[in-house]
Amino acid sequence: MDTKHKILLEALRLFSQKGYDAVGVEQIAAAVGIKAPSLYKHYRSKQDIFDAIFEETARRYEAFTDTISIHVQNSAQDLMMFEKITADDLVEKVKSLIDYSLHDEYISQFRRMMTIEQFRSPALSELYSQRYVNQIHNYHKELFTRMIEAGVLAEEDPGVLAMMYDAPILVLLGECDRHPEKEDECMQTLEAHVRLFYKTFNRK
Repeated sequence: MDTKHKILLEALRLFSQKGYDAVGVEQIAAAVGIKAPSLYKHYRSKQDIFDAIFEETARRYEAFTDTISIHVQNSAQDLMMFEKITADDLVEKVKSLIDYSLHDEYISQFRRMMTIEQFRSPALSELYSQRYVNQIHNYHKELFTRMIEAGVLAEEDPGVLAMMYDAPILVLLGECDRHPEKEDECMQTLEAHVRLFYKTFNRK
């Protein structure tokens, strides 16, 4: 593993354990096994490290969602697939996303860091909202709008449908974070939620 990538991994680990403000560049360098001046050869500042972590998180998430044919940046790209999707397939895609979010070490550490920092930093609070609430909501709102227009989803307010769909998923994800021992129970509830939403609003 190259030093630049190791800096990101160690910084993320420390940020997720102690919080962004509590970790200094010297601590990151020590965790990597280098001196602070050497770290500055790769990143200009702690903020630069954080920005790189954020970009790497987005890259990893997009790479994973591509494997299950979901593209949160482009709802139009997914319309054809969701027009034909079965309840079973939808359940499997959602479970895969939750499993990845919970068990990929890099992604789970990033979510933990952002969960901590949303209460300490207005800027990171806004970033948390954008990454974990607004982006997902807007994707589903746009997707549901297209599905309504295509006649495969009930003619309801797409923004409200997106809230109804997303909110339980986010709640269950948080519950798994706080109580890992409840993961099986939460996944069963998640499946029931997705199947009920599909049964209620699908018009195929």
